Order: sequence, then C-alpha cells, then structure tokens
Amino acid sequence: MTPALRSNIDRLWTDFWTGGITNPLTVIEQITYLIFLRLMDAAEARDEALERRTGRTFNRRFGPEAQANRWSRLRELGSSEELMRRLRDEAFPHLRTLGRSMADAQFMIPNPRLAKTAVTSIDQLELTGDAKGDIYEYLLSKLTTAGINGQFRTPRHIIRFMTDLLEIGPEDRVADPACGTGGFLVAALERVLREHSSESGEHPTGDLLTPEQWAHLGGNFVTGFDFDVTMLRIAEMNLKLHGLEAPRIRYQDALSTGFMRGDNATLASDAFTAVLANPPFKGNLDGADVSPDLSRTVKTRKTELLFVALILRMLRTGGRSATIVPDGVLFGSSSAHRALREHLVERHQLDGVISLPAGVFKPYAGVSTAILLFTKGGQTRDIFFYDVERDGFSLDDKRTPLPADQDDLPAALAGWRARGSADLTGRTAAGFVVPAEEVRSANYDLSVGRWRERVHAEVTHEVPAVILRRMKANERAILAELEELEGMLA
Repeated sequence: MTPALRSNIDRLWTDFWTGGITNPLTVIEQITYLIFLRLMDAAEARDEALERRTGRTFNRRFGPEAQANRWSRLRELGSSEELMRRLRDEAFPHLRTLGRSMADAQFMIPNPRLAKTAVTSIDQLELTGDAKGDIYEYLLSKLTTAGINGQFRTPRHIIRFMTDLLEIGPEDRVADPACGTGGFLVAALERVLREHSSESGEHPTGDLLTPEQWAHLGGNFVTGFDFDVTMLRIAEMNLKLHGLEAPRIRYQDALSTGFMRGDNATLASDAFTAVLANPPFKGNLDGADVSPDLSRTVKTRKTELLFVALILRMLRTGGRSATIVPDGVLFGSSSAHRALREHLVERHQLDGVISLPAGVFKPYAGVSTAILLFTKGGQTRDIFFYDVERDGFSLDDKRTPLPADQDDLPAALAGWRARGSADLTGRTAAGFVVPAEEVRSANYDLSVGRWRERVHAEVTHEVPAVILRRMKANERAILAELEELEGMLA
C-alpha cells in the first residue's frame, strides 16, 4: 500500500462511518460492490476494444437494458439523488443476477451525499495489478474480528510459493476448503496463465494451451468453499475480475455433516487433483457437528486436524496438497495429533514439511506455522524438510520488504524441486531429507527443529588473568595521560 492509497482508503472508511454505517463488515461489503461495478465496466470496455480489433465476440456483463448501470455512466450523474436511485433500483438488482454469492447483495448506503462521495472516492482509486488485492487486504485489516478463530489472511508471496511447490498446471482441478477471499484460487489460475500461455497485448493468446484446456480453466479448474458470506462475495468478485465468468464458489461449512450431502456431495470426496489451503487454526467444533467421515480418520474436535482429514477426503488418489498448519500439528502429543501424523505417513505419501518464520502472519498473529506437502495414497519414503528463516519481509508488524538476499523462499523451492536428485542427507543445511523409518521411531515427530542439526562454531576466550593484566595496563595508561594533562594546566 502506497501512503496515498492508504490515505484514500482511510478517508473513504471515515466517510462511511460519519455517513451512518458503523458496522465494519457492512462498510467492506458496500465498498466491494462499488469496486466490482467499476472493474466490471473496465473489463467490459477492454473486451469491447478487443472485439473491435479482432471481431471475436465475448459474453457481455451488461446487456442493452443494463448499459445505464455501467460505472462510466453512473459517475457522470450530477444529481446525488439520481445516483442513489440508480444504484439502489437498477445497479444493485443487476449485481444480484451475477452469481450465487451476489444473490443477496443489498444497497445499504443511507443517503445521497454518501452515495456521491463513495462513487467519487472509488473512481479515484488505483485498481490496476496487485492494487486490488492490496485494497482488499487493507480493508480486511480494519475488521476488529481479524485473526479471531485463526482466520489469518495469507500473504500473496506465500500463496504464490505454494502454487509453485505443487506446480499447478492446466489439467489440475484445484480446491480450497476455506477459501476466504479466493487468494489461492486466483494464484492457481495466474500460475497456469504465466507458465502455460504466451501473452499478446492484454490477453493471453493461448499458444501453449489447447481449446479444451482453456474451457477447463473457465469451468471446473478451481472450486472454493467457505461459510463466511462476505468472504464468498469477495472471492467471487476476485475470480470474475481474473477472467472467470462463473466461479465455483460455494457456501458451506466444510467440516460439517452437511458437506458430504446435497449439492456439494460430488465435490466432497475424490474430486480434486490439488488442494491449496490455509484453514482456520485453534477452533473446536461441537462433537455433534463433526462429519462422521472425518472422525473415521481422526477423532478430534480441533479444526486444524479435521481440515487435513477433509483435504485427504477431497483429493483423488494421486492428488497432492500444500496446506498451512500450526506447528502444534507437527509435534503435538495428544492421541489425535499423533494419529493424524501416523495416518499421513502410513496411509499416504507425506512429501515434505516446510517451516515458516513466526512473523509471516503479522500483524494478525505471531503464530508459528509450516506447510505440509502430501499426496493421497502412495508410500512415504523420504520426507523433505526445509527451515525457512526469512521470507523477504521484516518479521514485525510492519512487514517491510527486504533485499532479495534475505528471502529463503527461492532456495526452499529449488531444494524441493531437486530433492530427488541432490544429496540432502546432511542435516546441517536448511534443507534435508529424513527417511520415514526415523520419523516412525520418533513418534512421528515432524517438527523441523527435531531433525535439523545445528552447527555451533567453537569460540575460544582468553584466560581471565590475561584479560585482567590488559585492563590494568589500560588503566595505567589513562592515569599517565591524566597526570600529563594536569601538569599542562598547572
């Protein structure tokens, strides 16, 4: 966030509060809807320009009857009263036709003055590139509930790192069972476009992707679940603005008994080739709410353990996952913690554990976490460990960017990719492998600190008598100089 962008958002936030909207969630929702209207119009204008150049048609976001609801028309309205009427009676009803998570979008701005101020302020925001994500993250940071129940926002560089670890490709079916704002799903799509297509102007040409793969990217490539309706709206908007016309974003408490039934039943089991997730930490469900399918894997009410069991359930055989877990999952001594680790090692293929520095989730929390990398089915042989000490940002609340040589993530990715060919048997470096047999003999302890060998440099010190003689000599020299000074002043 640049200081100017932060100042503009702060001013807009204050305008909403002084205008009578004091619920932070409502403020974020209303700003989100207006930003969505603006970005939809920008996307429509880009596609119109492309259509004029190439003759290729596109699915319009605004039909002939909805042209008056485009942002470029709304911002030109001089009357605050007419702007408010148009937003309330036309633009927001149009929003409600654009997807399941938008179906109950409500216009909550209470007066024309605030409507005009909000439209003017949002029209001045920079919404290119990563700026949209920066704005969402900054808005979310204003929620007083941020960080409660372990719902920490995942930094974008960590998300990109995880999509690279799994090498998400155009044939994958990717899911996030606790998708929040949809960051993992967007990053998965961006990686495919970056790695498997070339670019021409503003749009990928698809030179390296077949028509069938393009159709898959626009259809079943990503699926997200969450039980927070506000997050679902933001996730759907995020995906639509990245080119997905009909994102598969589902309202569902993924750990509940209902997830295995109804509309989501076909997505609950053996459906995905890759799962990327940063599920909520430190939650405890009521025993009656836990799905029996998950209890068969691990008997617990702890959400961080249940989500790992859920991800195994969602994956197809051979599907892989990169999932962020609190460090307690790696070494917790309860029967449920040990049973889950044993299940991963003995029933599936535990591929790696990458420890992250404790400050990754600041300013929300300083919790220590790790990325679990596993494949459904298979056999665990050697487990790759990497101890990331720096992620390219300061580990305080400010999270200031640091020079490239203070970022261990590229080296961790290189080590992960070379784990099958490089000699990683030594355990003094940040990256190494441990045979599954050793992990079994250590009660399935997966903490990096349990296995990494720290090399302590030998330090020699002078004997105290020598140090004392030097101190006395220095003292005599000081006294001599003081006596010389005293003589000069006599």
